[in-house]
Amino acid sequence: MGLRNGEEYRESIRDGREVYYDGELVEDVTQHPAFKPIIDVRARMYDMQFEDQFKQVLTFERGNGTRACRAFKPPRAQEDLVAQRRYVETVLNEVAGVVQRVGDDTVCELWSMYDNIEMLRGFNPLFAENVESHIERLMELDLFHVSGNTDPKGDRSRPPQEQDPDMLLHVVDERDDGIVVRGAKYETAACYANQGFIKPTIGQWGEAMKDYAVGFITPMNAKGLKLICRTALAVGKDPRDYPIATRFDEIDTLLIFDDVLVPWENVLFSRVPEAAAYIRGTLHRYVVFPFLLRTLFRADMLLGTAFLNIEQTGLEKVPQVREKLTTLMCYRETINAHLQASIYSAQTSPGGLCMPNQPIVYAGRVFASTNLPTMVAHVRELAGGQVQLTPDTASWNNPEVRKYLEKYYAIRDWGMEDRIKLLLFTRDLVDSSMAGHNLSFQLFAQSPPYANLVAMFNSFDPTPMKKLVRKAADLSDVVLKEG
Repeated sequence: MGLRNGEEYRESIRDGREVYYDGELVEDVTQHPAFKPIIDVRARMYDMQFEDQFKQVLTFERGNGTRACRAFKPPRAQEDLVAQRRYVETVLNEVAGVVQRVGDDTVCELWSMYDNIEMLRGFNPLFAENVESHIERLMELDLFHVSGNTDPKGDRSRPPQEQDPDMLLHVVDERDDGIVVRGAKYETAACYANQGFIKPTIGQWGEAMKDYAVGFITPMNAKGLKLICRTALAVGKDPRDYPIATRFDEIDTLLIFDDVLVPWENVLFSRVPEAAAYIRGTLHRYVVFPFLLRTLFRADMLLGTAFLNIEQTGLEKVPQVREKLTTLMCYRETINAHLQASIYSAQTSPGGLCMPNQPIVYAGRVFASTNLPTMVAHVRELAGGQVQLTPDTASWNNPEVRKYLEKYYAIRDWGMEDRIKLLLFTRDLVDSSMAGHNLSFQLFAQSPPYANLVAMFNSFDPTPMKKLVRKAADLSDVVLKEG
């Protein structure tokens, strides 16, 4: 056991899972044209762990003499957060694109559960043992682990008991061998992952919602589990025309739990509203860090794309152009500053782990997500109208057409092919179906914006500021006590 390579990963997901795409049952997800490109990216990440130039960054030596994926190491010191950052940046630079759901971003949710382990132990010692064992299991088996949060929900003005109760996933039975669950969840990358952490959505967690307060680990080939996938954004397209969508479309999946048995060893909590409320309040304690790292990488791609488009057309010295470029630079560096500060002012978590400084990292998330649409608009403006108007690369194959492309697209030191490639890359980055999907994903991937603001509010301690103003305003002791 231990580290896996790409082919071992591919073989592990040929496990009889029930995956549906465009209404048809998929026999082998590793060969299906909708899934194969992103599976190949994930397999590349597994292979990197064995290559000399990457293995020291992507893996670490465990106490038992084996090596494990760096992404799965719970952070216990600042250097672990630094190493986690190097892991994410190394992977994204090698694959040359943003991948959101590849495991390092979702294992963090188990660390949040670990911080709550004593409460879980009070409800059932088995829950606490299962949290610890699954953190260890990920390191031992090098699994591709994803996360399911969102339910179909139905009519949000009514509780699930007043409509179809399956609108939220819930426990329908407890047996000697485990719990039985019914309902549905959305989970990006589920159809080509090994397992998922299924947990409650945002809600009012009281006794009335007890059956819905459940969290567990499920393998993707569990009996009764059906995976219904959305249509891919660029199947059959030329990768030169859609270089992002044809490689990095992480297929979102509706998981149908049709009376699925979850063995007790996979149950992290069941019918415990307090645990549901806790995990929703702390879910992103560690997850927001790799999320921000990916947003930083996206900012780098926006900035690099803008600069290259400007260099093509010779507008580098135009003041208005430089103003837009500087705005993109400030966006990039502000995200970077939040990441750096969250590491070097890291906090000790309730479970003794080293967590990124919570107010700083949450503030970074609000800034990055709120301003991303504006940055995308800046790149669209800087790239100009030709991004939407340029013919696809198939036009090169016709000599009669090609001579005109050579005439009108070769410019300065840029040959026709490279210039068109950049314009088409820009289109896929900021002005295609993939671009729109990425913006929506950024908006909701870590809960809706209001929840991000709530997390920021709840993590911030205003006491020092209040003390400062009380002193400056010379407020009385009575006011101090009441304040």
